[in-house]
Amino acid sequence: MSASTAQNSPPSAPEGAGSSGGSGGYGLSKPVFFFAGGIILLAVLFALLLPDVFNSLITTLNDTVVASIGWYYVLIVTAFVVFGIVIAVSRMGNIRLGKDDDVPEYSVFSWFAMLFAAGMGIGLVFWGAAEPLTFFADTAGPGVPPNAAALDDPVRAERALGQTFLHWGLHAWGIYVIVGLSVAYAVHRKGRPVSIRWALEPILGKRTDTWIGDVIDIIALVGTLFGIATSLGFGVNQIAAGLDHLGVLPNSTMVQVIIVLVVTALATLSAASGVDKGIKILSNLNMGLAALLLIAVLILGPTLFLLRDVVSNIGFYLQNFLQLSFQTLPFRGDDGASWLGSWTTFYWGWWISWSPFVGVFIARISKGRTVREFITGVLLVPTALTFLWFTIMGGTALYEAVFKGIDFTRGTGAIDPNTALFDTFANLPGGALLSGIAVVLVSIFFITSADSGAFVMDMIAHKGDPNPPRITRIFWASASGVIAASLIWVSSLSGDADASGMTALQSLALLSALPFSIVMIGMCISLWRSLSHEVKVIEKLELRLRQREFMERYTEEITDEVTDRVTGDIGDHVESHLEGPYGQQIQDQLNQQVEAQVAEQLSTYTAEHPAISLDGEAPAESTDPGSPEPGRPSGSGRRKSQDR
Repeated sequence: MSASTAQNSPPSAPEGAGSSGGSGGYGLSKPVFFFAGGIILLAVLFALLLPDVFNSLITTLNDTVVASIGWYYVLIVTAFVVFGIVIAVSRMGNIRLGKDDDVPEYSVFSWFAMLFAAGMGIGLVFWGAAEPLTFFADTAGPGVPPNAAALDDPVRAERALGQTFLHWGLHAWGIYVIVGLSVAYAVHRKGRPVSIRWALEPILGKRTDTWIGDVIDIIALVGTLFGIATSLGFGVNQIAAGLDHLGVLPNSTMVQVIIVLVVTALATLSAASGVDKGIKILSNLNMGLAALLLIAVLILGPTLFLLRDVVSNIGFYLQNFLQLSFQTLPFRGDDGASWLGSWTTFYWGWWISWSPFVGVFIARISKGRTVREFITGVLLVPTALTFLWFTIMGGTALYEAVFKGIDFTRGTGAIDPNTALFDTFANLPGGALLSGIAVVLVSIFFITSADSGAFVMDMIAHKGDPNPPRITRIFWASASGVIAASLIWVSSLSGDADASGMTALQSLALLSALPFSIVMIGMCISLWRSLSHEVKVIEKLELRLRQREFMERYTEEITDEVTDRVTGDIGDHVESHLEGPYGQQIQDQLNQQVEAQVAEQLSTYTAEHPAISLDGEAPAESTDPGSPEPGRPSGSGRRKSQDR
């Protein structure tokens, strides 16, 4: 399905927006670019030069924060989901993200493919089988939830998929909805630049384009780059494990570094080509490959079991939604806190740290859609497909574990997330082919995450320019890959993956979620103010329109009815008074007045014309010599007399 031609003209910049370079007043924001770059550079140098110290410091700090405010993350993320649903079902959902007559720039398929690839791509493939298996069988670490460890295998398997649905379902996409909708409204409806700060304009006002706005964009930029770099590390590990599983290349540090550099080069080319070419084409290709892999596993795996499992899992999720949403495990003690910090609150912080990247990107590609379409598309459709993905991939793995007795831990009690998917495919017909498709799929997801991330980071660094310069897009795409490759190389020198700084950088990305969660609360307040105000204006206009239509429709009808009624009543009243003696008296008075007026008019006329008398006789003759003799009529008079 082809996408409609994109309208790439940037919105007009607001007052106060920078004017240095770029079209429409856009240009490089030096405070944002250099402060963000400095923080990233210092963190990477710290991780490279003192990996053990850096890893210990940041991880300890992150664990302390997560353990202290885990309840806050659980509460606020659920509130984001409720907030989005309330807006979607209210009249606010009718407002269009753009002018009232704007149409979507991209087709539904292309739009969904791009937002899905950017939001969940690598993670779905990486954790598709690994996370349900971990919640079912991993006893070596905080894998199996403390409240599910004593359950029978079938019940624990069902619980494992339900817990996975919680982490990847409505809550994850609800976070993206808040950021994406806030930015999309500011950009497409209000004509502001594509940047996080402008989503808070209803609160910040004139301070939006000051150092306060710079701090907001710096937090978003740093969190995005760290998030992408660590995510690329996950992707590289799985690609290398897949190639090793297929016997193509051994899994070594050198292979991983080469993979990072090659994929980063491809991502850089895609980022340089822009949204409408590289990113859109790769996203559509990815969706096709993902659908092919999903259908193949469904057919080659336990088909009937998986179809039944889809329905059962949705029911379990809906039935336990509230309980899972507010799950903090307070009576499980340290085990509960440790597990929650390793999984649920870890995921909420992870999604929040990624939300500037995903939110800005889907806002950029969502012009012309209504608020309701945006929330429905971003919240429900990806969630439904995510459930389908985890049911087929994770459900197949759990089926093999429960009904075939396969031990995916290999006796260690731990699930290796890098190889869990390939181990699952190994037990299916055509497992090698499925593994090959999965490797290609992860690689393309790798590229789309890196290039769309570079695009978003460059928009933020250039004061919200929706079409930032190509050279800086290349810089951000290259930077994320170089960071990942550098950390992998340090890992080989230390001999300990955790000492590489990769885990510490991931923790740093999660730490950036704490201040950004406060920014998201501000986005909710700003969005509610703006949308509710616009609804009130629309209601006033609709009221005036209804009043005008009422007047135009009923004024003539009411006027005619009143006129007929009044005229009829007066006529009846006069007629009733003209009957009887009183009426005869009025008639006589009228006749007398008429006779008097007629006599008065005749008298006046006779005085003005003396040749005519009231009795019909001729007047006396004149004695004037020049006139006929007195008493004798003139010639004409004699002739008239003779004639008579």
